[in-house]
Amino acid sequence: MKLKLTINPDIVAMMQAEIAAGEKAVTTAMREAGAGLKSAWRGQITGAGLGTRLGNSIRLATYPKGGESLNAAALVWSNAPVIVGAHDTGPLIRSKNGFWLAIPLPAAGKSLRGGRITPGEWERRRGPRLRFVYRRTGPSLLVAEGRLNTKGQAVVSRSKTGRGKVTAPIFLLVPQVKLPKRLDLARDADRALDSVGADRGELGGGTSDLRRLPPVRSGFRRRRLFKPAVASLLQNQQIHATREA
Repeated sequence: MKLKLTINPDIVAMMQAEIAAGEKAVTTAMREAGAGLKSAWRGQITGAGLGTRLGNSIRLATYPKGGESLNAAALVWSNAPVIVGAHDTGPLIRSKNGFWLAIPLPAAGKSLRGGRITPGEWERRRGPRLRFVYRRTGPSLLVAEGRLNTKGQAVVSRSKTGRGKVTAPIFLLVPQVKLPKRLDLARDADRALDSVGADRGELGGGTSDLRRLPPVRSGFRRRRLFKPAVASLLQNQQIHATREA
């Protein structure tokens, strides 16, 4: 008895073609999903009025760097995870030492390093000593005796007669601040995941296992890695066996 096995068409060539098509489809889907998510996150940040500088902190890396792979992936993250994460979650902020949070008012001006000025820096730069004013029905204050310049900032008064001298509120003192939630990064991440899942039909009917990685940086929980696992790329194989006696 002889057993003759005929494979039609050439299964090796078919497998190679199917794998190449799968690699191209997976890599393209990962790159498009990553680029779309980066653009969506940047748009959210700038749309919320947080500035293009913070928006440009969103970065994208795709793998592999060159070529195509069934294990292609896209990684989207922020170089400012604490700031972006805070606007995404809306946390309750308390003073580190358990006392007051000093919130600068317009009369305080800006820090030389950019951003908000602290009471210590204000006294060193401006000269006048800050005075604590307790208020029972509202935030307490740090005030200073001086005058307001043309920018509305408090400075030392050099008038001997006291003309133009004011008591200007410089800082509000509060025990804690609830930062408003201004971003919804999970929404766009889920949409990107769904878009990758919708493309799985291009992979010959295979299923996509899209997994979210745990946080990789403290304070920013919206970093996402998309990595599909392609199953069953080979379909409709016709194997005919004939038995010859």
